[in-house]
Amino acid sequence: MASLSQHRVYIPTTARANQYILAEFVPSADLYARFSNIQQCYERLARQLFSSCDEYELHNVHLIANDKLPVVRFHEESYCLQTEKQILFFYNPRYHEAHKCIYDSSKPSKKIRLLFLATGEDLRANAAIFHTRVKKVLEYLQSTLLIDEAAIKVRDHQHLTYDLFAKAKGCKESYGYKLRGLYPRYQSRHCTLPAEHNEMTYTTFAIPITRTIKTQFHHLLNKPTFTEFYQHFYDAFIKQCAAKNLHLAAMIANGTMPIIRNSKTDNNDGNHELQKLSFSTDDQKTQYSHYWHDEKLVDSLHFVIVASEKDEQGIGHGRFMNQVESVIRTLIEPLSINIERQDITVRFFQHINHYL
Repeated sequence: MASLSQHRVYIPTTARANQYILAEFVPSADLYARFSNIQQCYERLARQLFSSCDEYELHNVHLIANDKLPVVRFHEESYCLQTEKQILFFYNPRYHEAHKCIYDSSKPSKKIRLLFLATGEDLRANAAIFHTRVKKVLEYLQSTLLIDEAAIKVRDHQHLTYDLFAKAKGCKESYGYKLRGLYPRYQSRHCTLPAEHNEMTYTTFAIPITRTIKTQFHHLLNKPTFTEFYQHFYDAFIKQCAAKNLHLAAMIANGTMPIIRNSKTDNNDGNHELQKLSFSTDDQKTQYSHYWHDEKLVDSLHFVIVASEKDEQGIGHGRFMNQVESVIRTLIEPLSINIERQDITVRFFQHINHYL
């Protein structure tokens, strides 16, 4: 029998936790028709949303009605930045609070999104409480202003972000995580979720193409295209994944940000900002893919490794993460990277989505 220590991954205590819940629905023409203009609709919904959030102590909440994808990241300063396709929220959950209504008043939004950012200390321990509070706010909206609207889809996102080589930089302390699946973790904390739901667990990391990397691989970068350079990293990556029985993986080197979805609900898709990757987590077959532009050298190579359903096994994703870390270390070892100075940021993601 495998030792329980194999099912724990030791992550540096400097790791940052994030949690946010994205609730979305398709507004009907009737909803817009109840108001004199689009702006009035959004602002009325926002007032009711924020009033209910105050009651349930949800202090960082945003209504988004411009059909842009919200992306949430940690930062010591609070920012909200927009691109053509994305709206990026940077915040520190320990002390940043905000209630904002962000919309395009020139046309009705195809989807209305409500973004709830977790705040306070020890987000992972309090994740089920946060989910329950958000659900109560949504149920209130659904029974009042949104009573005749389409079902609300709830997406719960949790991240753990850390530098794989934090120990080389002086961080000697770590904490052992089993990384249990969200559904059993929430059930054990009396947060009831529908039996019909989808879970995704995956890890991302990136290798920056620094001057030292360019020098190390000048013989490949001096070729007419960058195909051989990208192929070198992809082959090395897939070889290590296969050796660790990690069968769901992708490399992205086309300047886009990867977003991960379950193939039950989404298909592969992309634009000049985002690369949507869909994986079937209950399928035993290998799913490897890559995306790059032969004639364009990107700033960073992005890698994704997705956990299959068998990787959880009722114990957690600790063993999965140990295998992932082994892949990354083996990939990094031959590269001209000074681990005492340069971060290799690993992001562990857990998602669960369901309809209210």
